Amino acid sequence: MLGINGPEFILLLIIGVLVIGPSRLPEYTQKLANLVKEVRRMASGAREQIKEEVGIDIDEVDWKKYDPRQYDPRRIIKDALLDDDKPVSAGAPTAAAAAVDTKPKTPVRVIERLAEGEAAPFDSEAT
Repeated sequence: MLGINGPEFILLLIIGVLVIGPSRLPEYTQKLANLVKEVRRMASGAREQIKEEVGIDIDEVDWKKYDPRQYDPRRIIKDALLDDDKPVSAGAPTAAAAAVDTKPKTPVRVIERLAEGEAAPFDSEAT
């Protein structure tokens, strides 16, 4: 609880009672109770809003699946290397020929230069 152990919490309670005083103590305990109720209401409202917007219930999500400690790069690489390759049909080119044919072509980059002395365009909405 915020790094406060039992004796420190009791000491803080005693100091709080002495500072607040017995006359205002019920008022402040009521305010604390209202604060706790409000925080719980906000948390449940946020949960409902997430459920409405995302369409999933937080309790139904398998959080262990997203645990980064279960990520094992060696297993993932091993599984990827051991995956069966797709069989090559009789009419299809060989893997080497397919690799050459599917080589991505680099697009031609056209650079438009301003004429000497011409001002650069200015977009007033961009700033």
